Amino acid sequence: EKVQAKDLEVLFLVDPIDEYAIQHVTEFDGKKLQSVTKEGLKFGDEDEDLEKKREKLYKDTFKPLTDYLKTTYGDAVTKVSLSKRLATTPCVVVTSQYGNSANMERIMRSQAFTDQQKTQYMAAQKTLGINPR
Repeated sequence: EKVQAKDLEVLFLVDPIDEYAIQHVTEFDGKKLQSVTKEGLKFGDEDEDLEKKREKLYKDTFKPLTDYLKTTYGDAVTKVSLSKRLATTPCVVVTSQYGNSANMERIMRSQAFTDQQKTQYMAAQKTLGINPR
């Protein structure tokens, strides 16, 4: 929602080769590429001091809710955090910043002769982001 509000371009990569190729391309034409499906999305125009104060206030206010959601969802999510990327949607599930994306997990699961134990090990770490606004 924030990407749409800021009128930024998004590349929709659906082919399996795209996932492998884009992992090694971090910059194009002087622009840094980021995955919008992973946590830690930054736009570079945030006021750091204001964001830290807001994050601390929100964290204290929503602590009971995040703890409840974590215990409710258990192993389905790695953590529950407050998301800055949402405007109107109540929550979003994103993958870990350094782990496999959901698309890469789908690709690995669909490969022939995959071992179920290995696919569980390579499963994406999911984070539930809730909208504090």
